[in-house]
Amino acid sequence: MSVAADTVEGFADYGPYKTWYRVTGDLDAGPLPLVIAHGGPGCTHDYVDSFKELSAKGRAVIHYDQIGNGRSTHLPDKGGDFWTVDFFLGELDNLLDHLGIRSRYALLGQSWGGMLGSEHAVRRPAGLKALILANSLASMDLWVAGAAQLRAELPAEVQEALDRHEAAGTTQDPEYLTASRVFYDRHVCRVTPWPDEVARTFLAVESDPTVYHTMNGPNEFHVVGTMRNWTVIDRLPNIEAPTLVFRGAYDEATPECVQPFIDRIPSVESEVFPQSSHMPHVEEKDACLARVEAFLRKHDG
Repeated sequence: MSVAADTVEGFADYGPYKTWYRVTGDLDAGPLPLVIAHGGPGCTHDYVDSFKELSAKGRAVIHYDQIGNGRSTHLPDKGGDFWTVDFFLGELDNLLDHLGIRSRYALLGQSWGGMLGSEHAVRRPAGLKALILANSLASMDLWVAGAAQLRAELPAEVQEALDRHEAAGTTQDPEYLTASRVFYDRHVCRVTPWPDEVARTFLAVESDPTVYHTMNGPNEFHVVGTMRNWTVIDRLPNIEAPTLVFRGAYDEATPECVQPFIDRIPSVESEVFPQSSHMPHVEEKDACLARVEAFLRKHDG
């Protein structure tokens, strides 16, 4: 799939900070502009870059790096009282205003981006015409339980290394990182070696892990950050926008993580990509992009 020729990059001022963004395609074209909220918290737009290919259908696609990450303002001295859901919701609203699309847009949130997307949607913004929750979760308790289940299926020596280093607080030890990669190769991205755009995101997190370590923890399955008790389950009936929920069959976002979305959002569709884990947009790119485009096309009017 090709990409629209017109691409614009810029920065949106959010208080004293700057949010980097890129628009691929024409914001004034007919289809709903699609905003992509990346995961983490604390990743970058790179690993979800493939969604820009939807611009080939005439749809503007907006990527941005959330503050603290990528090309946006970095704030390594800020702590848990600063990095909050409300802060990132305000940044998203600010970006919509900056681009002049608050009255009509679609939002795709991947993983943590889906958590942010659900928090955005339960507030019933009038301009949100379609919502996509990709490889996401309705509560951190469900995520942690799912991660424990998947972790218990790892080889015994891998589990032993993880347990030992977590007990000792040595989660940056090379042995621990190697053991963690076994989980990632099964349940985060099953394409090995990782494509360049995926590797770039993980290198970016490694270079400045402030947001990720503060809100999540050292990795995907040892969640000890400020989001540990987060849930949106009881508020999901408030979502008015038609919603597509999807995950991969090998996803760290287990079926239990996404089921509340399916059960409680009034207008919802769901999909499971059979050869994917946490990144169908990489692992089964063509099928994933086609499913997203088909869903959005129904709501472009």
